[in-house]
Amino acid sequence: YSIGPDGELAKIGQVDAGGTSTCYITIAKDCRHLLAVNYWDSTLAVFPVSPETGEFTGPRTSMYDPKEGQAVVAAAKMNGGVNHSNNDESTIQMRQKDPHSHALVLDPYFGVMAYVPCLGKDLIREFYFDKENGVIASELNVLPSGLCTGKPDGPRYFVFHPSYDIAYVVNELSSTVAVFRVDRALLREIALAHKAGESMQRFKGRSTLTLIQSISTIPKAFPTKMNTCGRICVHKSGRFVIVSNRGHESIAIFRVKNKGSNRGELSTVGYFHTRGETPRHYQFDSSGQYLIVANQDSNSIAVFNFNLCSGEIKF
Repeated sequence: YSIGPDGELAKIGQVDAGGTSTCYITIAKDCRHLLAVNYWDSTLAVFPVSPETGEFTGPRTSMYDPKEGQAVVAAAKMNGGVNHSNNDESTIQMRQKDPHSHALVLDPYFGVMAYVPCLGKDLIREFYFDKENGVIASELNVLPSGLCTGKPDGPRYFVFHPSYDIAYVVNELSSTVAVFRVDRALLREIALAHKAGESMQRFKGRSTLTLIQSISTIPKAFPTKMNTCGRICVHKSGRFVIVSNRGHESIAIFRVKNKGSNRGELSTVGYFHTRGETPRHYQFDSSGQYLIVANQDSNSIAVFNFNLCSGEIKF
């Protein structure tokens, strides 16, 4: 869609995403490619777009399938399958039989690494992205999205800190945030090899991420099976990380440590009720001083003041 002078939308193009249950879209930094994630069959597709108009400029340039063409094991909901929004044992048993990609985020430094949280396999996948040709060329590494406790984590979204070499993953099923240190030097090495047209084989099995912390998004007394996490974001100031809890019906807010060897790690500010049910999404206004929360199952929107000093919110 193009946006008109008064905010109106005009449809300018459409493509088939090449998979089922498309859940996430990323635009490359140079605005020449759109990358789409299909949750149900876990496929990743890339399409060329015009950086001037935003229109699609040709057919799909890449498709990655972690199942290598094999059918999905679990039945779809309409065919007697489970509701993937639940977190009970029967749902977990069925959902975790298959890979389920839930997002795709390109590294903000060089744009050559695509990070994909796989909710079905509790993994973060690291892909080499050929940004000139718009191709997800190879999977360089996979690593667990949490502490490997024996229970599913269900990584949902992946975000970078705006200033530190740190990334955060929200684990939907374990109600945790995993904090990773990002190896920018290794990313630079990959980018230089990419520019020189060298093989990526020597980077196989070398992760650009190191887990340094895992922190809960809900109070200890609240049962994990009664909650699933929704969105995660880093406040524009870089001082806070925010997560929505569906079930606990809250916004969890964390302060980002800004000094010493623990820089980028989190400490809990608090949990704040969203005045509704199932806070699936939220958004800050442009000033960063108001938090707007969309409560899916109560069909309501709540607006909170955000304290830029303490990180607390007030209805």
